[in-house]
Amino acid sequence: MDKIKIPKATARRLPLYYRYLILLNEEGKDKVSSTELSEAVQVDSASIRRDFSYFGALGKRGYGYDVKSLLTFFKKILNQDTLTNVALIGVGNLGHALLNYNFKRSNNIRISCAFDINPELTGRILSGVPVYDMKDMVEQIREQQISIAILTVPQGNAQKTANEIVQAGVKGIMNFTPVRISAPAGVRIQNVDLATELQTLVYFLEADKKLDD
Repeated sequence: MDKIKIPKATARRLPLYYRYLILLNEEGKDKVSSTELSEAVQVDSASIRRDFSYFGALGKRGYGYDVKSLLTFFKKILNQDTLTNVALIGVGNLGHALLNYNFKRSNNIRISCAFDINPELTGRILSGVPVYDMKDMVEQIREQQISIAILTVPQGNAQKTANEIVQAGVKGIMNFTPVRISAPAGVRIQNVDLATELQTLVYFLEADKKLDD
């Protein structure tokens, strides 16, 4: 992925393709067309062919794509053979949900440590994950060589916490807070605003309703 310059939109779709290829392989399918992929992952076939073209000739005209070959290719591209440990910062309601989920459908991502200020949580193991006090956060992230963190702290603490984990060596932050945090060049931030996504969905539903009236 680092050596191949591809658009962000394409990068976001690669895990969708990979997950569907796993299902096809489990069902014993040998090949798949871009049209079949399009119907399954809800991405138009032209975009799928364009996405795949960034990686060279992955399919054959008139045949489609070999499922096993494509699965092996994307497994390598997405580093599915390498386990990535992730830190969870903030074990509130959302943090608890993420701990329970802990990317169980993924073979290469797991939350390996969590941090909070609540003394009723720290020093415990929740869903198989040790929860440390926030004062130990920087030291633990450095010791465990963690480069990715999920941020679910109160919005008033978001930027300060982000600054601390970046100093500890974190290079990627999945930010669930409503605050748009800033970080130095070289640190990637993925903002996940559930409220905004729901409001957007409500807007489109209302717009569709008006069209039907």
